[in-house]
Amino acid sequence: MQFFLEPLNYAFFRHGLLAAAMVGALCGLIGVHVVLRGMSYVGHGLSHAAFGGAVIGFVFNFNFYVGAGAMGLVAALLINQMTKNKNIKSDAAIGIVTTAMFALGVAIISQQRSLNRSLDSVLFGNILGITDFDLILIGLVTALTMTMMFFMYRPLLFSTFDNEAAQIFGIKTEVVQLLFALLLTLSIIISMNIVGVTMIAATLIIPAMTTRMMTDSFSAMQLYSVAVGALIGIGGMYFSYAFNIASGATIVLFGALIFCFAVLIRHVREKRMLQVNMHRHGNLIHSHPRDNRHRTRIDADGTPTKNE
Repeated sequence: MQFFLEPLNYAFFRHGLLAAAMVGALCGLIGVHVVLRGMSYVGHGLSHAAFGGAVIGFVFNFNFYVGAGAMGLVAALLINQMTKNKNIKSDAAIGIVTTAMFALGVAIISQQRSLNRSLDSVLFGNILGITDFDLILIGLVTALTMTMMFFMYRPLLFSTFDNEAAQIFGIKTEVVQLLFALLLTLSIIISMNIVGVTMIAATLIIPAMTTRMMTDSFSAMQLYSVAVGALIGIGGMYFSYAFNIASGATIVLFGALIFCFAVLIRHVREKRMLQVNMHRHGNLIHSHPRDNRHRTRIDADGTPTKNE
């Protein structure tokens, strides 16, 4: 019990714990859509674009969130515009826009070498330096994102699995895609102080992929991912304190460990199901592979059903 209570005596740990839990839950929710849309690269890319904005903000004495947020939003809008006519694929657009903005930040650093120390927290995270203002901002973005995604549940669901069908049903997919890109950008910006630019992609992907091992239901996947993301943030903070390791790195490593555990459980479960299907023909014992026609699929209402 002392393992859990002793760190709470320190205000910096309490702040970091609360921030890690909120960011973990937020990235868990956003990450479900990132993974299912095949956009795992976008989190990594937007964080690099925001880095360029953070550098510009430092040079012109802007608030960190203003510089990083402005550049991140510009990157999201440019990527959305470039991929609208489908002549340029999303991975190419992300690579061009975000690397160019990251390169801009590096170019500025090469002329302003005194910025190197200040940007360590942006690159690698500084969760133990979280302020009350940071906590309020993280809370606001978390509440806004979860509220928006609650009311956008069905449009997001349709556009995630079948964008063309969504358009047929009258869903304004371009507006949905744009709103999601903005929410994703905001989530990445407030996560930069927690895990840093170098590890943001992991905080988006690990909770979602872990829960993907647990369920085929879209709605359950979102709920589980929020819980797993918060658990990873809280657990990572405690292990960081116990072993005196950088908090951002510990959160990601703890998340990777949980993911491996989920993969192991799924493997054991599938192996056990295969053994249950084994049967005997005389002296011959064998099993038939499962027919893909009977695998679980996700319906538009977010519930799993069997294909007939």
